[in-house]
Amino acid sequence: MSSMTQNLRELMKVMFKVPGFDRVLEKVTLVSAAPEKLVCEMKVEEQHTNKLGTLHGGLTATLVDTVSTIALMCTERGAPGVSVDMNITYMSPAKIGEEIVITAHILKQGKTLAFASVDLTNKTTGKLIAQGRHTKHLGN
Repeated sequence: MSSMTQNLRELMKVMFKVPGFDRVLEKVTLVSAAPEKLVCEMKVEEQHTNKLGTLHGGLTATLVDTVSTIALMCTERGAPGVSVDMNITYMSPAKIGEEIVITAHILKQGKTLAFASVDLTNKTTGKLIAQGRHTKHLGN
């Protein structure tokens, strides 16, 4: 395991255990980290679902936001930035008990903006659950 992956695992433990909204992500596990790419997994549990027993759309958006931000922190610049725009396309449901893979790629990073894409897939079937695009402002 790379030192980057180990360091990010420790960071995520702290981020997801403190009081506040990010606690909904405490079941997310970091699989690998590399410059401009981050791969995580999560088993869908009841706390992650809507009334139909499938992954809640709001949690999907939170996964896109958070995992792409952590991927941005894996770049040379290392700045998390602030969200400017985020778009999620929902393609298929993820049910309780299913494992999902969340893969974030930093597509481009300029002076003030960064662009990321995030795919959520079913770990067993490889079927695309949702795809997100996230734009972040990095400051001056």
